[in-house]
Amino acid sequence: MTGLPRSTAGTAGIPSTAGAPSTAGAPSTAGAPGTGSATGTTTTIGTAAIRISEEVVQAVADGRPVVALESTIFTHGLPRPRNLAVALEAEEQLRGAGVVPATIGVHSGVPTVGLSTEQITELAATDGLDKVSLRDLPVVAALGRHGGTTVAATAFLAHRAGVRVFSTGGLGGVHFGASESFDESADLTTLAATPVTVISAGVKSILDIRATLERFETLNIPVIGYRTTKYPGFYVTDSGHEINFAVRSPEEAAAVIDARDRLDLPQAVLVANPVDPAKQLPPEELDGILARARAEAERRGITGNASTPFLLDHIQRDTGGRSLEVNVEVYRGNVRLGGEIAVALSARAGGSAPASAGA
Repeated sequence: MTGLPRSTAGTAGIPSTAGAPSTAGAPSTAGAPGTGSATGTTTTIGTAAIRISEEVVQAVADGRPVVALESTIFTHGLPRPRNLAVALEAEEQLRGAGVVPATIGVHSGVPTVGLSTEQITELAATDGLDKVSLRDLPVVAALGRHGGTTVAATAFLAHRAGVRVFSTGGLGGVHFGASESFDESADLTTLAATPVTVISAGVKSILDIRATLERFETLNIPVIGYRTTKYPGFYVTDSGHEINFAVRSPEEAAAVIDARDRLDLPQAVLVANPVDPAKQLPPEELDGILARARAEAERRGITGNASTPFLLDHIQRDTGGRSLEVNVEVYRGNVRLGGEIAVALSARAGGSAPASAGA
């Protein structure tokens, strides 16, 4: 696998894969059209511009904790008006812990790290947005389109901005029948070449979890449980699959991340954070729900990128909306843990203390 290009030392605003990134000398875009209140720095990779909000640039430069958040959860994953409420709540949750949120998406063709409230509101209210994976970034940039970024695109952009921690809901992975269809998320190969830390509640329950864990192993992507070696299944605390390692605290997770960076390894660290058992879907119901969802997708001939949103929507309807509440709880828990790990990383690096420290 060729992987993503490694950053070039001295390139303005583009971090190296090891150590703290340098944003010195990056050109300002303050006042540039389309930035809303998220004015900041534009850095370039080849000919494609990435806008990084001034708040994120300064926090990264100061060594303060920052957590990346993806946009597909509010552009494609949740219904209105819940989508906007959850997106803004996640940012407020991080700020309350002294952590800078960096919500990532594509606004008017510009991949943006640190969307403004106005931009988040606009994306959350826009119909027909593109679901932007890494391969789609140059297309939507060239065509000037809005888009919600997937795990793959968000991880890539977060790393290029120097953001080390990324909280999401569930990861993409290997679909059932992939041995014939080759239906496998781009999240896997991107994370194999992008040294961020991703906090999730496992891969989405609609996927072949066993095959996905095998692919993580093949791609040398470490998977560590948060206080458990039972790999979570997004809607449920335990997918029925074991993993080898667990960490007991944000500080232990930060130590693993620092060890990865000292070894100059290129892959992500995945932290599997299970949903509270009291808030999971009843595990005894899940198999039947998933079987009905897959059967309906097959009957309608829905495959590829369309399959995940269809299956998740079917599950939501089948559960009378209970799965939506689990989805939101999963996300809250991962945002919380992401903030704690970002604070621990900042402390290890001797960065500035969060504003709420000691409160």
